[in-house]
Amino acid sequence: MTETESGLREEPDAVTGAELPLSERVEAILFIVDEPIGLVALAAAVGAPVPAVRQTVESLVEDYDGRGAGPRRGFELREVGGGWRLYVREDLDPVVAEFVGGQAPARLSQAALETLAVIAYKQPVTRSQVASIRAVNVDSVVRTLLARGLITELFADSETGAINYGTTDALLQHLGINSLDELPPISPLLDDGADGFDEGTVR
Repeated sequence: MTETESGLREEPDAVTGAELPLSERVEAILFIVDEPIGLVALAAAVGAPVPAVRQTVESLVEDYDGRGAGPRRGFELREVGGGWRLYVREDLDPVVAEFVGGQAPARLSQAALETLAVIAYKQPVTRSQVASIRAVNVDSVVRTLLARGLITELFADSETGAINYGTTDALLQHLGINSLDELPPISPLLDDGADGFDEGTVR
């Protein structure tokens, strides 16, 4: 803390994000995104030129793959649909599946049930579309449903990179049905256009 000519004390400048190493800033953003993020958007998020971000991403890929001095990581930085996102390595899927399957079963929250219903009836559907229908943020709920194996990532939109979600066979087993065709019609339960559902696209 310093004192100005007027006698007022002045706090020192706080460390800003731009002063931190670029690799750390890029990793921080990649860690929290739920959908692949393009280089331009990533560069804007970390306040750095696109070429520098591209080089950083390439360095991180090599680092995670163990092509540098360190070991290979259990996750990888993968380009999907024109964007980048962290994923568990495919050969470690059995480890993750065993861990998730070994967790004590827990009842889904009301928010999770509502989100699952939207995905079941509207699939394929993106996270932002689900959020628009429910009028709330669904990031954490989607992660929970993914971890429980009730939904899965179907594909990434070729233009936006947004992940489209759908339900899994595990949901059918829990519901005791053979296919989504056996889901009860939802239209009679809704007023016209209620909750953001398009009457022409729901069952």
